[in-house]
Parts: sequence; structure tokens; C-alpha cells
Amino acid sequence: MQLNPFKTLNIIPLYKYLNSSLLKKFLKILGPGLLYAGAAVGVSHLVQSTRAGAMFNFDLVWVLILANILKYPFFEFGPRYAIATGNNLVDGYNKVGKWAVALFAVVTFFSMFVFQAAITVVTVGLLSYVLNLTININVLSIIVLLASLLILIIGKYSLLDKVIKFIIILLALSTIVAVFAALGIHKEVTPDALTSFTWTRSADVFFMIAFVGWMPAPIDVSVWSSVWNIAKTRELGYVPKLKDALTEFRVGYIGTAFLAMGFLAMGALVMYGTGETFSQNGTTFSGQLLTMYTLSLGDWAYWIVSIAAIATMISTTITVLDAYPRVLNPAYQHLFPGSWKRISNKQHLIWIWLAIIIIGSLFLIAYAAKSMGAMVSIATTLSFLVAPILAWLNYRVVTDKHMPKEAVPGLFLRVLSWLGITFFVGFSIVYLIWIL
Repeated sequence: MQLNPFKTLNIIPLYKYLNSSLLKKFLKILGPGLLYAGAAVGVSHLVQSTRAGAMFNFDLVWVLILANILKYPFFEFGPRYAIATGNNLVDGYNKVGKWAVALFAVVTFFSMFVFQAAITVVTVGLLSYVLNLTININVLSIIVLLASLLILIIGKYSLLDKVIKFIIILLALSTIVAVFAALGIHKEVTPDALTSFTWTRSADVFFMIAFVGWMPAPIDVSVWSSVWNIAKTRELGYVPKLKDALTEFRVGYIGTAFLAMGFLAMGALVMYGTGETFSQNGTTFSGQLLTMYTLSLGDWAYWIVSIAAIATMISTTITVLDAYPRVLNPAYQHLFPGSWKRISNKQHLIWIWLAIIIIGSLFLIAYAAKSMGAMVSIATTLSFLVAPILAWLNYRVVTDKHMPKEAVPGLFLRVLSWLGITFFVGFSIVYLIWIL
């Protein structure tokens, strides 16, 4: 008689759980939440969170936590709306009124070049440092964007879905181990470098605004998430239950929040107080980032972390490049229905959007690539300033009369939404007062 090792070890409940239809179903629908994580874990984590820890120790932990809590409803509204209605948030904006689609389109069109350029510059900086490349940064940016385009053409959604799962797990494990290892690091502290965040320094306030802008991600990603959920349901051949889809999203959301804490802790434990500051140059910054990991884990971890970091930024570059055409197409459809009907092959419009995004991003990189920090600050600050607009649009859609009653957010999420919108508007006013 063949023995069942799980029964022998008296872990039958675990065995049953691992083979349960519930877990299999969850693993099957896993994808959009991790694509969200792939878009979120990038500049906001590797760059901004690490800089926050290195500059201010753990002073901005409260900002990180608050941003994740107050932005949560608006990100959750993406999968909530998609699963409840079978449409993406852009379609939802159209239900509210064409003005809502137009507002979203304007915000998206004038921000997408900055976002894509900032992400590409960070990716290129990592590649240049790790591979010791001497290629001109503009040429390397062209190569990265064209390679990303090729991956999208070959694999489309399914490849992106599969690759993201591995990348996020690899980076998360590396960071968790590195943070625990960094607790035992002895560093030489320079008293003058022990600075704290203060509301009286404009530079500190500007950094905090930029930090919140992409923490955990730009609110634009909520619209992308709704589109990815629609793509996933088509791939599965059925629509998951709303509860299952929201659970899958929350796994990705909570995971990115903890990962952001890990990067902030790395900056605080390894670099804060040493007198060393992160460079504005992408290649130099990448070297400093990877050095933190090797100081914490040892030289053996260099290539593991390097591969994880590069893979993360490449995946973010691809994810963002994939997302913009997906949301611009329905926006164009609703704003110009007559022109949309005359386009026989809608895929051609996708190619046009991709070409516009790549060319526009490359122009920005050509003018501002030498200062990665400045480009990232502009992108993240812009995200913060448009956050109240997108947050309010998302709230309008999921509380509109066309939303199925059983899927309308409860009182807690509605109250949290208004707190979030008030927070974004208030801090936007603070920022504008500082610069005027």
C-alpha cells in the first residue's frame, strides 16, 4: 500500500487546502493584481522610497503608510468596476459624460511622455551600470523602448502576465532578506548628516509631494488595472466573482506597500547619516542602490539583486508602454465615435499610440536624461497634482447610477475616498503656495 506523505505527517488540512478548488481558482485569476504591482514597483520603490530613507531616516514612514491607505479606494475601483460591469474605467467615464473622458484624455496625454521617459531613464541607468555599457544614454533608451515594444508584439498580455509573477517575487525576497541583514550593519555616522524632515524647508516639502505622487503608484494605474482585468477575463473565458478579483488585487496592493517599506528601511539603515547622498545621475544612482544591497548581504548577492532590479524596471517599462495604448483607444472611441467606426483595423491605432509615446518620451530623454532625479521629481509631482482629478473621476464612476447596486462601494470606502480627495487637494494647495 502506497503511503501518502501528507497524511503520515498529519498535515491533512494543509494538503487539502493546497489541492482545493479555492486555491486553484485564485492562482488562475492571479494576474491583474500583479500587473498593478509590476507598474507600481519601480521608480516609486527603487528610487523614491530608498531616497526617503537615506535622506530622512524613518521620518516619512507615516507619509508612506498614509499615501497607501488614502489612495487605496481609487486603485480598487479599477478591478471593482471592470468585474461588476464588464467595462473599463474609460467606458465608465463616458457613462458619466464625455467631459469626463475628455478630462481623462487631456491628463493622460500630457503626462504619459514624462512618466514613460522617467521610467526608461531609471531602467537605462541600471543597465548601464550593471553591464558596464558605454553606449550613449539616448541610444540605449531607443534600444530599451524598441525591445519593450517587440516583447509586447510577440507576447502581448499572456507573456506580461507570466513574467511579472516571477520578477516581483524575486525582488521582494531579495529586499526582505537585505532589510533583515541590514539591521546588523555598523556604519560610520556623520553628525551633520543626521537631518530630519521639516515643514520649514521647501526642499523637504517638495520631496514629500513627489514621494506621495508615485506612492504606491500614479492613480492612472487604476484605469490600467480595469483594462487588464477585462483582458484577463477574456483569457480565462469567464468572469471571476467580484470578491475573488478584489482579493487578488489586494494581494498585489498590500505587497507593494510592504515592499516600499523595505526600500525605505534599506535607505535608512545603510545610507542615512553617512553623509553620502544619492546622485541625480541614473547610472551613478544605480551603483549606489546596488552597493546598499551588497553592504547588507555581501558581494555574493550582487548579481541576484542586479538581475532582480533590472528585471523589475524593464517589466515596469513594458507594463507602462502596454497600458497607455490600452486606455487611449477607448478614450478615442468615445470622443470621436465617427472616426473610430471608419478605422477598419483598430490595431493600427494601437501602433500609432505606441509610436507617439516612444517618440515623445525619447525627445524628453534627449533633453533631460542627464538628470534622472529631476525627471523623476517632475513626473512624480505631476502625478500628485493630477491625483485629485483622477480620484474624483473614479469615485464618480463607481457611485454613478449605472453601477450595479451590489458592487457600489460601502460607506467605509466612500468616506475613505473623500478623505483621500481632501488630502490630495489640501497638499496640492500647500505645494502651489510654496512655489508661488
